[in-house]
Amino acid sequence: MSDETGTPGTPEGPAGGPRPEPLRFFGTSWVHHDDGYALRRAGVAIGSLAAAVVSCLVLRFAFQGIRIAGTGTFVTVLIVAMFAVCTALAFGNTWGGFGKRPDPQRQSSLRGLLAIGFVGILLAYFLRSLTEAPGERLHREEYETARAEHAARTTRRSGNPAKKKRRR
Repeated sequence: MSDETGTPGTPEGPAGGPRPEPLRFFGTSWVHHDDGYALRRAGVAIGSLAAAVVSCLVLRFAFQGIRIAGTGTFVTVLIVAMFAVCTALAFGNTWGGFGKRPDPQRQSSLRGLLAIGFVGILLAYFLRSLTEAPGERLHREEYETARAEHAARTTRRSGNPAKKKRRR
C-alpha cells in the first residue's frame, strides 16, 4: 500500500482517514501482520532476552566487584534489594504501559528508577513479544476507534435533508 505522498508500505485508513501509529521495531507492520512481522517479533523476543542475560552477567560482575571491595554484607544486601525492587517496578511499569498510555510526567519522575531496573524492562519486552508486538493491543484499539469515528463522520446521509419534515 502507499499513501498519497507515494510512500510505500504505509497503510492508510478509509478515504484518507486515520493512519496507524508506528511501533518501535515494527513500524506499521502490526496492522496487517505483514512486512516481516513474525520475524520482527521473533527478533524482539530473542534480542530482549539476550540483552537481559548479558545485563545480568554485567550485574554479576558488579556485585563481585562490591564483594572484592569488602564493603560488607549490609551494603551488598542493600544493593541487591535496590536492584530487585527497581527491576520489579520497571517490569510492572513497562507491562502496564503496553495496555494504556503512560503519563509523561510520571514517566519522567520514574526515569532513574527505570534506568536502574532495566532488566525488568527487557523481560517485559521479551514476555510481551511472545504473544504480540509490545504495545500492539493498545495501538490497535486506538486505531480501530479512530477508524470507526472517521467512518461515522464521513458516511453520507440517505435522502435529501432539505425535504426533511420539520416538527412543530
